[in-house]
Amino acid sequence: MSRISILGTGAMGSALAATLMRNAHSVTVWNRTPARAEPLAAAGARVAASPADAMAEADLVILCVVDYVAARAILEEAQGALAGCDLVNLTDGTPRDAQELADWAATKGAAYLDGGIMAIPPMIGEAGALILYSGSTALFERHKPSLMALAEGRYLGEDPGRAALYDLALLSGMYGLFSGFLHAGALVASSGDRMTDFLTLLLPWLEAMSGTLPDLAGKIDSGLHDRNVVSNLAMQTIALENIVRASREQDVAPDFIDAMRGLATMRADQGHGGDDISGVIELIRRRE
Repeated sequence: MSRISILGTGAMGSALAATLMRNAHSVTVWNRTPARAEPLAAAGARVAASPADAMAEADLVILCVVDYVAARAILEEAQGALAGCDLVNLTDGTPRDAQELADWAATKGAAYLDGGIMAIPPMIGEAGALILYSGSTALFERHKPSLMALAEGRYLGEDPGRAALYDLALLSGMYGLFSGFLHAGALVASSGDRMTDFLTLLLPWLEAMSGTLPDLAGKIDSGLHDRNVVSNLAMQTIALENIVRASREQDVAPDFIDAMRGLATMRADQGHGGDDISGVIELIRRRE
């Protein structure tokens, strides 16, 4: 049984604490608004008077607050307790945020692991929850059983920013799916039809198209966007143009799809009309 302190008892922090208690860990919690920790206290958690108090005798400290500004403020308040601390930060942010906080924590003598939670609070401790980790390998291995009690844990390496990068990349894929779904819904609704009825066509179509992703991923990795092309970019730009034109005719805003149309057209105009759509990535990943 590990002694674990949770700093931040919002919806996610509370879910983490409750799950650890269900798995027989000794849990101490702290929140800047003490009332938010009361349900956890009723369930058996110790409520600390300060972040330093929470960290004092913990084997592992888990920080889960709204952003890295709040995270840094809490840690600065308790920096005297950081020497020798095993710190896991599950705060949303960017790779640079994670790297900067990891560097700062190292100057205070703490081992640091950054994490990205790919779940909503009710999923914590349940099948399907995933937490990405990066940073100190030794810390991850020391506390692996406790971390795995929260969710499936995927360790991505020593770079503290890698978990945040993968977190945001996964969300990017999700929001891309949502944007296509919303645009499709607007088109269907423009004719007076129901999206729930259209979903019987959309879901199988998306599932079928997801089967093309491994091939596109291979082309992205190799840069060989002209290999084994089934539907080239020149053809796909016509489809994209038609979607935009139909959207305007139906009085539907084309904003979501127009960005893709613009990039695909630019890539084709650069002489890559025979490539697969994966080639559009070359316009996105340039560092300028």
